[in-house]
Parts: sequence; structure tokens; C-alpha cells
Amino acid sequence: MPASTSAPARTRLADVARRLATAPDEWIHRVRLNAEERWYERLHQDDDHEIWLLSWLPGQSTGFHDHGGSRGAFAVALGSLREHDLAIERDLAPGDVREFGPDYIHSVTNVSSAPAISVHVYSPRLTVMNRYDLVDGDLIKLVEESADDW
Repeated sequence: MPASTSAPARTRLADVARRLATAPDEWIHRVRLNAEERWYERLHQDDDHEIWLLSWLPGQSTGFHDHGGSRGAFAVALGSLREHDLAIERDLAPGDVREFGPDYIHSVTNVSSAPAISVHVYSPRLTVMNRYDLVDGDLIKLVEESADDW
């Protein structure tokens, strides 16, 4: 997996996610499907970023969450996902990449009838994530999760 000693720029995060999403030989052997919850595995971490691989069965979702002040990007490798960022919902197909800043809140869901796989890159590494509920158009913070929770 790629390593870097300098803080990656937002565009670099998207480039890393895109490159890995289009190189399944580097990760396909790791993928697991879990009917109970989304499966995820950290592929790489260093002092300035980390890379995660996620699989999604139909109906699995993140719910609304932030990334605890980290910037990030994710790319769909296989299947399709729907992202909702409070302003818009967008359907994402293989090769599509989304990048975001440190204050971004969104939800990602597999609304298709087939599994999906995505690659996620964060800088700095995730140390905390806040989960939210959307009630009558307002976000209500539910819980703060630390890296120990995942």
C-alpha cells in the first residue's frame, strides 16, 4: 500500500482512492461480506493518512456521520452506492470519487440489489467520528465514537 511522509493534499487523497479502486488485484483477496454489518479493514496507516476498504451488502448504510475533523475521499470500486450530504443525494458507480473537507457530514448507503466495495482515504487518520440522526431536517448528534470503537 502507498506510504507518504508528507501530508497529502485533498486531491492526492482522491487520487489514492481512485488508484486503489481501479486495482482490485491489490485488495480483492481481503474482501469479506458480512450480512450483519458493513465489513471494513484498514489497508494502510502512517503518520499522515490511512486507507480503508469497505464492503456493502444491499441495504447497508453508514448513517449520517462526520470524520472528526479529517479530510477524506472515497471511490467506488465495485457495485454502486448512494451518498446523501444534506444538500443532495447522488448515485455513485465504479470509478466515481467523492472528496470532502474536515467539516463534511454525509450518509452512504448501498441501495442496489448487489454488493458494493469502496476505498476510503483520510488525513489525518481518523481518531473520532460523530454519528447523527436527521430529524425534521435537523441533525441531532447521537454519539461520538473513538478509534477504539472500530
